[in-house]
Amino acid sequence: MAQETENQNKENYSASNIQVLEGLEAVRKRPAMYIGDTSLKGLHHLVYEVVDNSIDEALAGYCNHIEVEINADNSITVQDNGRGIPTDWHEKENKSALEVVMTVLHAGGKFDKGSYKVSGGLHGVGVSCVNALSTKMITEVARDGKLFEQEYHRGHPVYAVREIGSSDRTGTKQTFWPDDTIFTELTYHYDILQSRLRELAYLNAGLTIKLTDNRVQNEDGSYKTEIFHSEEGLKEFVQFIDQSREELIPDVIYINTEKQGIPVEVAIMYNTSYSENLHSYVNNINTIEGGTHLAGFRRALTRTLKKYADDSKMLDKVKVEIAGDDFREGLTAVISIKVAEPQFEGQTKTKLGNKEVVGAVDQAVGEALKYYLEEHPKEAKMIVDKVILAASARHAARKAREMVQRKSPMGGGGLPGKLADCSDKNPDLCELFLVEGDSAGGSAKSGRDRKFQAILPLRGKILNVEKAMYHKALESEEIRNIYTALGVTIGTEEDSKEANIDKLRYKKIIIMTDADVDGSHIDTLIMTFFFRYIPQLIQNGYLYIATPPLYLCKKGKASEYCWTEDDKQKFIEEYGKGEESAIHSQRYKGLGEMNPEQLWETTMNPEFRMLKQITIDNAAEADHIFSMLMGEDVAPRREFIEENATYANIDT
Repeated sequence: MAQETENQNKENYSASNIQVLEGLEAVRKRPAMYIGDTSLKGLHHLVYEVVDNSIDEALAGYCNHIEVEINADNSITVQDNGRGIPTDWHEKENKSALEVVMTVLHAGGKFDKGSYKVSGGLHGVGVSCVNALSTKMITEVARDGKLFEQEYHRGHPVYAVREIGSSDRTGTKQTFWPDDTIFTELTYHYDILQSRLRELAYLNAGLTIKLTDNRVQNEDGSYKTEIFHSEEGLKEFVQFIDQSREELIPDVIYINTEKQGIPVEVAIMYNTSYSENLHSYVNNINTIEGGTHLAGFRRALTRTLKKYADDSKMLDKVKVEIAGDDFREGLTAVISIKVAEPQFEGQTKTKLGNKEVVGAVDQAVGEALKYYLEEHPKEAKMIVDKVILAASARHAARKAREMVQRKSPMGGGGLPGKLADCSDKNPDLCELFLVEGDSAGGSAKSGRDRKFQAILPLRGKILNVEKAMYHKALESEEIRNIYTALGVTIGTEEDSKEANIDKLRYKKIIIMTDADVDGSHIDTLIMTFFFRYIPQLIQNGYLYIATPPLYLCKKGKASEYCWTEDDKQKFIEEYGKGEESAIHSQRYKGLGEMNPEQLWETTMNPEFRMLKQITIDNAAEADHIFSMLMGEDVAPRREFIEENATYANIDT
């Protein structure tokens, strides 16, 4: 019977299922409204929109293989083995259904409930938006034993859908060239696509996704290729995220069930760290602000663990009160649910609002966790002991937090003594430089523009918060100074760890350290602090890293600052003719080696400086990276800072 229904769905997926919601007119005029921006993020968003269509076919049970290729000319090809976009005649639009899907915004089978039970891109703008923002796009559809094709230029068909041959397979192949008159960045980054495609493979167990970079050739003549496939889905995903952390218990508590008609998949691990790491998804969409599914998970976890601890008399001698946060310290979990009609807050798809989801996730997690605790008493005791330790530490943190609050501007305690503040008080215009060492801090204070630039020198390497208990972090003078200088308070509830940035005094926070390995390590320590304790600053785009030059090269009257080894080599090639002894380059090993004028000219002047803006597009990947970077190996830290930050002259 199920096979018969599936066949009927296959046969019934035709032009009549394609519903038209609105036209494409505004996309090219205001592209940022549809894809977020027209730089690197928007460029990669085009790929995600096309891949979403293939993922929808996988969710519906018709696709198990997707291939993504970065071509030599930076065009992209996405191919799947799904049913293929319908090519028959669309009566209402009086054209092929394929042309409707490719040229009309919000047109597709996902708006017809009979075609897709759940869809990952419902609030997405669809493949037609990709078409509108591409100079050229070619679509090939293998369906009904035939091969069809249509080409488009900036969203307009070059010719009608035509049959170009026969085929013994089914599926859709899309190739597009992003429009160079719209996008400021046109080079695709392998690692950005790699991160999202790996995530999609974990979220869709059994699906194979192949990524090929035709710009990079191996020694044997083949091209750089990676295949993402997960048989165990979230179970493997949570292990990937937690692989650099020390496990508390060896098990992954795994849940894969359906409650109240909602598929719920959850994977839980406990580690010895002091942070909570929850990652939630709805129909493959990363809901970074959580929502009702996360609320249901937290409610079930707290209730079930507390009942087990009470029933087993483990809390009888505990002198401190246990709170909800205590049950989640050292917890890493991934929650993935599928909802037929998800309700997201706003167009950003970052917070789920469906009320019915709370009970479904609560029931699923509560039942599975209760069973696990009863069947694994040894592991259950280790988890509860960790909860008691967290509660004790939380109470110890009250005093440390009060010290931070007392020194905040609102508390009347004044600003840190080492802070050289700016005269302007408008946070939108003010910048705070976090500078390594008093020597560099002195140069920065002398060289800055005092109107809008503030300087806070930091003494050496700040505490590694990845490995420290929360109250120990708040007892650190350097970390307290950062909180106080920023005007950030901690939480609204008595024991909350959440930072409140309503009174933030600067909306550009710039980390400025030496251009060496130690400087890179300090960058990472500070970024880790912000990621774990004040993530809103990164989410809002307020955190940056300064880029001081590596060299000052001189030859005769010619003088240039060089930020990379390549820059230095270019200078040598241009001016290096003549006597060898007349080639001179000064390597800046530290900020303190530059006088105030040089530091201002190269690193602080908004007209000429180069800043790296720190962004987090994939929270799970960032979680994995930050925990990995806090290891002993210096190389991954340096590679992350140099390759993963977004380079931009942010002030022009």
